[in-house]
Amino acid sequence: MISAREVADELIIAERERKKLTAFTDAHPDFDVAEGYAAQRLFVQSKVDAGEQIIGAKLGLTSRAKQVAMGVSDPLYGMVTNRMVAPAALPVDLAALIHPRVEPEIAFLLARDVTAPASITSVLAATEAVFAAVDVLDSRYNDYRFALADVVADNCSAGRFLLGPTARTPDELVDLRLLGCVLRVNGEVVDTAAGAAVMGHPAASVAWLANRLGECGEVLRGGWLVFSGGLTAPIPLQPGRTVTAEFDGLGTVSAFA
Repeated sequence: MISAREVADELIIAERERKKLTAFTDAHPDFDVAEGYAAQRLFVQSKVDAGEQIIGAKLGLTSRAKQVAMGVSDPLYGMVTNRMVAPAALPVDLAALIHPRVEPEIAFLLARDVTAPASITSVLAATEAVFAAVDVLDSRYNDYRFALADVVADNCSAGRFLLGPTARTPDELVDLRLLGCVLRVNGEVVDTAAGAAVMGHPAASVAWLANRLGECGEVLRGGWLVFSGGLTAPIPLQPGRTVTAEFDGLGTVSAFA
């Protein structure tokens, strides 16, 4: 069986050199999700050792459709560092990424720790602000082809994150389950969604993460940004393409290159 250290080392090189990898589970089918999280911790620690700071977390596979497609019943999670948050007003630096894809999300800025057992209610009570966001995914695997353990090790395809300019408390918005999003590519509507696309309520995925971390003796920390999961299918980001997410009550955020 390939070790978590070996997996992490290959991912570190792949990200630095913009090199696509073959999924580890192809040659090592016994590489499992638990080992994937062990590799993820080492992958993220390499960023911390290089001077980055962990400022939040991201959820993946939060829609039921995606879970069914991947044969799982729970989301996955990765860590977000300060270097991953990019200015929304500037082009995404494609030269620093491999093959980015964009998906709209609802992001939560936590005012205080969220401890287990967590619920939608406790997450909303701990939330300082909600933002429109864009998750710029960037898998280190060729053609985004991977098994669950692979994508977990790859920090859930974390690339860059863009935040919209408008901050709202949950009380200032409609029910987050009903908060609508329109996704456009170069001005043309390509998809629509509502907050309920994420586990029935976007705060439910944040609560799931708090409970999952609690099982590991960790805490979802106040001050963190939590990206609750994609509302639509991801869109490839290419030169000359602008992907815009328009959110009810939260404004607009665009990714362009």
